[in-house]
Amino acid sequence: MSTQKVADQWAQMCREGKYLECVEVLYSENVTSKEMPDAPDEEVVIGRQNVYDKSKQWLETVLEFHGGNISDPVVVGNHFTSIMSFDVTFKDRGRQQMEEICVFEVGHGKIVFEQFFYTN
Repeated sequence: MSTQKVADQWAQMCREGKYLECVEVLYSENVTSKEMPDAPDEEVVIGRQNVYDKSKQWLETVLEFHGGNISDPVVVGNHFTSIMSFDVTFKDRGRQQMEEICVFEVGHGKIVFEQFFYTN
């Protein structure tokens, strides 16, 4: 699958709220996921199952999604980026508006690396 097709499928699945299915379908077995330094979660997670577990744990902290947006991906070579924004109420910290830039690397038709940039 081309980088453009991976990017488009990633965006569509995220827009449909299929975050965990997205990890199962589009992520490489040995994917690396990198958060911002000092993030509440581990900064670097390696492996599809670990990324799935990290994503599931984050989703379990959410009480309600009020809205959000996934920008159309911008593809350059084997990388793509998108801006994700959410209006979400967390179980333990109330309602927040979140925005982050996501950068992905694709290899052999799968996401092999992701990194997130946001204010924390």
